[in-house]
Amino acid sequence: MKFFIDDLPVLFPYPRIYPEQYAYMCDLKKTLDAGGHCVLEMPSGTGKTVSLLSLIVAYQQHYPEHRKLIYCSRTMSEIEKALAELKALMEHRAKELGHEEEFRALGLTSRKNLCLHPSVKREKSGTVVDARCRSLTAGFVKEKKERGEDVELCVYHENLYLLEPHNLVPPGVFTLDGLARYGEEHKQCPYFSARRMMPWCNIIIYSYHYLLDPKIAERVSKELSKDCIVVFDEAHNIDNVCIESLSIDLSEDSLRKATRGANNLERKIEEMKSTDEEKLKNEYSKLVEGLQEAEKAREEDQFISNPVLPDDLLKEAVPGNIRRAEHFISFLKRFIEYLKTRMKVTHAISETPPSFLTHLKDLTYIERKPLRFCAERLSSLVRTLELVNIEDYQPLQEVATFATLVATYDKGFVLILEPFESEAATVPNPILHFTCLDAAIAIKPVFDRFSSVIITSGTLSPLEMYPKMLGFTAVLQESYSMTLARRSFLPMIVTRGSDQAQVSSSFGIRNDPGVVRNYGSLVTEFARITPDGVVVFFPSYLYMESIISMWQGMGILDQIWNYKLILVETPDAQESSLALETYRTACCNGRGAILFCVARGKVSEGIDFDHHYGRAVLCIGVPFQYTESRILKARLEFLRENYRIRENDFLSFDAIRHAAQCLGRVLRGKDDYGVMVLADRRFERKRPQLPKWINQAMLDSETNLSTDMAVSNAKNFLRTMAQPFKQKDQEGISTWGLADIERHEAKRKTEEARMTREEVNNGHPMDGAIPSASRIVVDEYDDDIDEDLMMLDA
Repeated sequence: MKFFIDDLPVLFPYPRIYPEQYAYMCDLKKTLDAGGHCVLEMPSGTGKTVSLLSLIVAYQQHYPEHRKLIYCSRTMSEIEKALAELKALMEHRAKELGHEEEFRALGLTSRKNLCLHPSVKREKSGTVVDARCRSLTAGFVKEKKERGEDVELCVYHENLYLLEPHNLVPPGVFTLDGLARYGEEHKQCPYFSARRMMPWCNIIIYSYHYLLDPKIAERVSKELSKDCIVVFDEAHNIDNVCIESLSIDLSEDSLRKATRGANNLERKIEEMKSTDEEKLKNEYSKLVEGLQEAEKAREEDQFISNPVLPDDLLKEAVPGNIRRAEHFISFLKRFIEYLKTRMKVTHAISETPPSFLTHLKDLTYIERKPLRFCAERLSSLVRTLELVNIEDYQPLQEVATFATLVATYDKGFVLILEPFESEAATVPNPILHFTCLDAAIAIKPVFDRFSSVIITSGTLSPLEMYPKMLGFTAVLQESYSMTLARRSFLPMIVTRGSDQAQVSSSFGIRNDPGVVRNYGSLVTEFARITPDGVVVFFPSYLYMESIISMWQGMGILDQIWNYKLILVETPDAQESSLALETYRTACCNGRGAILFCVARGKVSEGIDFDHHYGRAVLCIGVPFQYTESRILKARLEFLRENYRIRENDFLSFDAIRHAAQCLGRVLRGKDDYGVMVLADRRFERKRPQLPKWINQAMLDSETNLSTDMAVSNAKNFLRTMAQPFKQKDQEGISTWGLADIERHEAKRKTEEARMTREEVNNGHPMDGAIPSASRIVVDEYDDDIDEDLMMLDA
C-alpha cells in the first residue's frame, strides 16, 4: 500500500491500514519536520511498531540528511519483533520499488547472546562470557601473540581484520538470529561485527541501556551523529530505567570484595614495576595530559567505564595525588575503609552528597576533586595492567563509580544507609543506597544531543507527566483512541461483591475475610465462564501469597481448580518460565488455565496473551508502590520540590500506568478480543487517568459494578464475540484503504480551510503553522491525601 503524507511517499507493508496508524504516522512526520521531541500513546495491538518503522524509513529515504534511526526497546523479544517487522517492511519496499535499496539495519545485544566461540558460548553467566571474550580479543592479547607468546586468539574476532570496516555485514536487515547465522557461515564475530558496523547502519535496534546507562552508552553509542532519530518504544517505565542506570547499592560484602580487588591491583602494580615499568610511566604521562588524551588509548571492547562526567572535567588532568598507580590504590583503600565505618549504624540515615563529602573530608581529609576522577582513573589502571577477569574487580568499580557520582552531583541524588534488610529484621545487614532521584540526569544528554526523540507506548497517560519528569519540551503530545467495527474488548470496574460489600486492596480492608471472599468469587466466576486463558494480576508478591493462602483455607482454590489449571508467577525466572509454558500448553489443549501474576513483574511487562491465551484479565487491587520505602519517599519529596509533582499525583500515575499495562496484555490486535476487569473501588475515581483508548471504550454503566453484574456483562460479551466476524465488516471503519485515506484527507483540508476562514473573519488570522495536536487534559486529582499513601505493598 502506497500513500502520501504531505509530500512524503510512504510504503506500508499491508493492503489496509488502521485509522490510528495513519494518525500516528502523520504526527510522527510533524515531529520530525519540527525537529523536536514528542510523546505518543498508541493503543495496544494496533501496529505501533510497523507504523513507526514505515514512516521513519520513508522519511530517511526521502530526506537523506536523516540517515540513522536508533530504536530502543526493553526486552529481547521486543527487539527481535522490531527487527522482524523491519525485515518484512524492507522486502515489501524492494518488491514495490522494483529494486533493493542500499540499506543496513542491525540489532545489538550482549556477547552472551551472540558469541560463536565453541568454549566461550557454553558459559551460562554473562560476566564469565565477557571475561573469556576479553581474554581472546583484547588488544594487549594480540600484542603478546605478535611477540611470539603462547596465547589463544578468537578466530572469529581475528577474521574481522581481514575485511573493510564498512563491509563486515552486507546491506540488508539482520535479526539477531540472522546475524549469528551470517557470522557462523563467514566465521566472523557477530557481536563485534554489529558494534563496528553501527556508523554505517541506517537503523540500529537495541536495549535502552545502550543509550541511557552512561557506563555502556559511553562505549557503544558515543559515535552516533546528532541528526539521528531516537525512538524509545514501550517507554512507560523510562523514568525508572534512567534512575536505575545511575543508582548504586553497596553492602558490607561488596566492600569486602572491593578491598580484595584493591589488594590484588596493588600486587599487580608491584609485578608490573619489576617487569614493565615503562607502561606505568606512559600511563602517568597520559594522565598528566588530561582525560581526553587518555581517551585515545581506550580499548573499544573495554566495558568498564566512567559514569556521566561533565565535558569540562574531561579536559582536566587527573589530580596529582592519584596519578601514580600505587597512590591511587592507597587512596581507594582509605575511601573503602571510611565506607566500612559508615556501615556500623543502628538506625537509618539519609543525607545529601554535599553532607556526605563534608563528613568524609572532616574524618579522612579526602578532597572532592580526586573522587570525581576515581571511575576513569580505575578504568585507565585496569587497561594498563592488562587485566582479563574484570568481573573480579566489579565491586571495586562500583565503589569508584559511587565516588565519582557523589563528588559530581550536588542535587538529584540521596544517600540512604539502612542497618537492616527489613524493618522487622534483628540481624544487622547494612546497605548503602546511593539513589538517583532525578530521571532527567541520565536522559538529558540524549535530548541535548539528538534533534528528535520519540517517547511512545500503549500506556503513557497522563502524557504531561513525562516532559515534567524527564525535563524536556515536547512539540507534540497525543493519545489515540481505538477505532473498532465491533466492540472487541470490554473494560469494567468492579467496586463491590455480590453482597454489596466494597472490594479493595487498600491497607485497611485488604485482608478482611469478606473482601478476600469476594475477590475469590470474582476469580472463580471468571474461571467458569471464560474459555481458554485467564490472567490475574495482584499488586505485589506479598499480597498474592497472602490472598492465595486465605483462598486455600476458604476452599476457593478447589472451586477454581474445577474449571481451570492454576499456575503462579514467582520471583524465580526459571519457575515463571515453566509456569508460562505450562499455561500456554493448557490453553492450547482445551483444558484452559488461570495464571496468577504480579503487576510490575516480568509477565506484566513483556508477555503477550493474544487470542486464546488470554480472554480475560483481572487486576485485583490498585498496584501502588510500597509507600513506606525510604527511597520512594525521597523521590516523592524531590519531585514535589523540583517539578511541582505532588506525591499523590505521582503515586496514582505510577499505579495506573502499571494497571493499564496489565490490561493491555490480552488485546494484541483488532481481530483479538478480551475482557478487562479493574477490581477495586478506587479505580472508579482514577478512571480519568487511564489511557484514552481504554477510557473511551468504558461505558459509564460499567464503572461501578458488583461481581455478579460484571460476570453477567462478561458472559454476554463473550457470547457475542463467539459469533462469526468477517474481515470485510471492518473495511472503512476500523481498517482503511486508499480511498478512505483520500476521503479523510479531503475532509481534513475542508475543515482546516473552514477554520482558517473563521479565524480571518474573527480578526485573528492563523500564522500558517500546523495546528498543534490535541492534548489530553487530566482532571485535577483530589487534594486530600487519600489512603493510597498507606499501602504496604512489597
